[in-house]
Amino acid sequence: VAAFFRRPLRWMRVVTLTDWAKHSLILLYMRSIEGSLSLTLKPRTWLAGRRTMGSVMARGERPKAFLPEATEIAERVAEKVNGVTMGLAPETLAGTPSTAHILGGCCMGENSEQGVIDSRHRVFGYDGLYVVDGSAISANPGVNPSLTITALAERAMSQIPPKG
Repeated sequence: VAAFFRRPLRWMRVVTLTDWAKHSLILLYMRSIEGSLSLTLKPRTWLAGRRTMGSVMARGERPKAFLPEATEIAERVAEKVNGVTMGLAPETLAGTPSTAHILGGCCMGENSEQGVIDSRHRVFGYDGLYVVDGSAISANPGVNPSLTITALAERAMSQIPPKG
């Protein structure tokens, strides 16, 4: 935000650029940290006591919105290409880390007490319902999970018997 006010004309050129994607270089940094969230229902006073879903850290270190090493590399790249660095709005404006890969929520288990799905991705108690997306991944793989999700989905589909 401070960078915008230091050089507003440069930022106006950036945000009004046509074909923005053609002129962009996206740097992605990922890290692997141990930790997990637990979902909770919390009463909200501003909603007359109605409960809404929230999350709390169940274990591990609280994620940071910015990593100094990644910021330094991005600034060096921007300098070389005469560009500007930008971050995602939640990180920049609220200091809240965000992700493009929402994972977990439907963990595998041997029964409904231990998980939501079995090793064949079948939802316990719901015949014919399968979970074959990123919610079946119970931990941060530390890399882009698209191939892991694809492999799990292909394996799940191979376990479904053909019709007829």
